[in-house]
Amino acid sequence: MKSLFADYVMPVSNKPLRDAGIVIDGDSIIAVGSRDEIVQKFPAAETEDFGQAAIVPGFVNCHSHLELTALRGALCDVEGDFMAWLLRVNQLRSEAGRDELMRWAIAGAKEAAAAGITTLGDVGRFGDIGLSALRESRLRGIVFQETDFSPDNLTAEADFRSLAEKVENLYRSGTERITFGISPHSPFTVSSKLFELIAEYSIINRIPIAIHTAESAAENELMTAGGGFFLEIYKKMGFSWESPRTSSVDYLEKLGVLAGRPLLIHCVNVSKADIARIRNYGASIAHCPKSNAKLGHGVAPLAAFLDSGISVGLGSDSVASNNVCDLIEEARFAILSARTRSEDRRMISAEAALELATLGGARALGLDSQIGSLEAGKKADLTVVSLTGPSTQPINDPASALIFAASGRDVVRTLVSGEIVFQRRLAENIGS
Repeated sequence: MKSLFADYVMPVSNKPLRDAGIVIDGDSIIAVGSRDEIVQKFPAAETEDFGQAAIVPGFVNCHSHLELTALRGALCDVEGDFMAWLLRVNQLRSEAGRDELMRWAIAGAKEAAAAGITTLGDVGRFGDIGLSALRESRLRGIVFQETDFSPDNLTAEADFRSLAEKVENLYRSGTERITFGISPHSPFTVSSKLFELIAEYSIINRIPIAIHTAESAAENELMTAGGGFFLEIYKKMGFSWESPRTSSVDYLEKLGVLAGRPLLIHCVNVSKADIARIRNYGASIAHCPKSNAKLGHGVAPLAAFLDSGISVGLGSDSVASNNVCDLIEEARFAILSARTRSEDRRMISAEAALELATLGGARALGLDSQIGSLEAGKKADLTVVSLTGPSTQPINDPASALIFAASGRDVVRTLVSGEIVFQRRLAENIGS
């Protein structure tokens, strides 16, 4: 049994505590409270005091692509052309080879741990690479096995059998910390029949789904108007893909996919009706503001998502479209970019941003009964962020200091199920 103390404890599910601590027994939190309460109730517990720091729930990165870590900074010359970007990603991924992708995926997972991230929703064409990276870094996560490019209804049955076999092989290698799901890549790269088969399989077997949805203007043009460069590429490749002439979200509803309560990734180009559909089905959203901005896709309506009651978490996306895996930075960018939208009538607070990066992400992944907040009975997934740096001083409000002034580089301890998966000596922290 161990007690961890700090100047600030941020449970997220409750108000911040000053001069407080948490008690860990095995892999779980058994108490959260003031220093005096903890010392009085658990006098025999081993203690550690982080001083001028904040203990927060472990950050939850709802959407990553660990296998693309090898491509960090390799696509800057095509970032203004989404089709060219996608084609280059597939080319470079193939050229890199599995060993190189594996090596860098492990490095990417360790980068996440060093930034205080304890859980990832990782999407990959090679699900075993994401699995190995999470195992090596000892993180928690859901590995979503991604579909191959499969827009042809004629091959849907064979495509589904191949996908199901990959998922079932992954399940044989699962652990207490790592589970699995399916990621039909996007509404325009997966055939309607394959989507229907995946939806049925997901609902029957209770396997989570994650889908890149309403990400770009090009996707919107293809889905709603049946035009644009995606259609031209499909024609050149010999595919006769028929546009549904409706939004991506409406299309997924018609195919029965929303009934599986999927995690919808991006949702930049969504209407009020789309948002209502997402809410009504209990689907969730992985908000990836930095990736959206870097690729020029625009600013998703975060305030509208939150106001509607949708479960929303944050995603770094791949470092090929973000360059860093840092949920503090992602949270800061999320609310600052949301404040630039003239359509939104309220300011999203630092407290709300911290919730997006923790409990919001846990809800979006369906893991909020286990993680996402500091509460007795939940897993001891937590992060300690030093607030000794000059950029965080003076501390008038701990949430503001965390979200607007700190970064992943200020993380000094990351624990998953009570196990230390990353630690940095306080003396190494800038300003300490």
